[in-house]
Amino acid sequence: MMPQIQVDKGAIKHVLRGSNIMCPGVTSPGGKLDDVEANTVVQIRAEDKEFPCAVGITTMSSKEIIEINKDMCIENIHYLNDGLWNFKIET
Repeated sequence: MMPQIQVDKGAIKHVLRGSNIMCPGVTSPGGKLDDVEANTVVQIRAEDKEFPCAVGITTMSSKEIIEINKDMCIENIHYLNDGLWNFKIET
């Protein structure tokens, strides 16, 4: 299964607009992260939600995310209702 990262409630609206994920959104009390290395594909879940709302690639390891706790930590590559989500194949 794909590793999971959970963002806090304050980050959800930004993630769903395509923003990259910042360390504080993951290290705050509402955030959670699996043990991952940099350049790992991860599913991004929102606090208090059951299913992922985005997919991203980590730009640093979980250890670095906790230690540095600033800057971008995940590149958001696909999110709920983006162009890929809404893509339709014409037949």
